[in-house]
Amino acid sequence: MPVEIHPADAGRWDDLRAVLCPTENRQTCWCLAWRLTTAEYNRRTADERGEVMRALVDADPPPGLLAYVDGEVAGWCNVGPRADMDRLTGSRTIPAVDDVPVWSVVCFVVRASHRRRGVAEALLLGAVEHARGYGAPAIEGYPVDPEGGRVNPSLAYVGTMGMFERAGFRRLLKTEAKSDRRHRWVVRLDLS
Repeated sequence: MPVEIHPADAGRWDDLRAVLCPTENRQTCWCLAWRLTTAEYNRRTADERGEVMRALVDADPPPGLLAYVDGEVAGWCNVGPRADMDRLTGSRTIPAVDDVPVWSVVCFVVRASHRRRGVAEALLLGAVEHARGYGAPAIEGYPVDPEGGRVNPSLAYVGTMGMFERAGFRRLLKTEAKSDRRHRWVVRLDLS
């Protein structure tokens, strides 16, 4: 099925909310764990995190992309300049490789009814074009390497190595970060 990708801007707030906060869950992260410092993130309630995300969708660039299948919102990808990802810029487990002002893909959320249909890959390709459109010299991801096994779907929110490699990303650095007890990598695609 064809997947349409659109920026998660103010006009798509209700769709973003449907993906990131489908119920009144008081634990909803709003996909802000990498955009705020750990202290800022932890001291905010789910409602306050929702307010932060609401402000981000009003900004340029928007904080990510939404995927649609047959007009229905199917998923989300958190992408933006690494410099705007406070927790990522201070991470000891996912260090900056160099001083290139890269954009970072940090999270994918695909609604259960749309999984295993290529939605995350379409979002990744959309993120590449989105970053390119904003003049980013390169885009990075921090996927998990399944190491020949399967990754728990709830822990694959960072994407998998195969997905990034199929999109043309190259491995730069094996990190100390893990997902589902498997290492994550810094991978990059040069855009200029």
